[in-house]
Amino acid sequence: MNPGRRRWLALLGVFAFGLTACQSAYYGALEKVGIAKRDLLLDRVDAARNSQGKAEQAYVDALTQFRAVVSVDAGELESVYERLKASHDEAQARAQAFGKRIAAVESVAEALFKEWEGELAQYSDAGLRAKSKAQLERTRSRYRTLDQAMRRAEASFTPALKVLGDQVLYLKHNLNAAAIGAIKDELPRMQSDAANLQRDVQRATAEAERFIKEFRGG
Repeated sequence: MNPGRRRWLALLGVFAFGLTACQSAYYGALEKVGIAKRDLLLDRVDAARNSQGKAEQAYVDALTQFRAVVSVDAGELESVYERLKASHDEAQARAQAFGKRIAAVESVAEALFKEWEGELAQYSDAGLRAKSKAQLERTRSRYRTLDQAMRRAEASFTPALKVLGDQVLYLKHNLNAAAIGAIKDELPRMQSDAANLQRDVQRATAEAERFIKEFRGG
């Protein structure tokens, strides 16, 4: 998408923020400046893919700060806690942003498929109608797989961040050597959460890349 279109997209995005109950007006306005639902879907899938990568990295950074707790002196715990708290908050914000990106993808996908299905009746050539319908079903099926993968990745952040948040809260009120021992016991569980999260994010990323490639090629 060229820079001019992107500027229009940004401006219309602000405009549409107050039109959440009227998405059709938003998409109609975009199409008037040459931004089709198809292009918007690809852009939003790409943005969601990038967003989940940033959320994953933020969680990994927070986990790194968490590991640092077990290797510091009790006198340094307060400064370590502050860094850990900031990292956890950043990871949580990134995860929430990822969820919003998925919702944005779902919104335009629903609008695109509804429009596509409605336009099938406009074909006078039965053969072309059948080809378009088959393409719609293939695209919708691939999209469902992508959506499920992204939602699974999003769901993986919830338990991981909840456990980490509990540890951050515990550390806040126990800045002493005993806290280090208690936190060390939680490391295996945290590592397991991280492995599950990274696995789900990798799968969702692969599905996003596959969808973009196939949809753009189609």
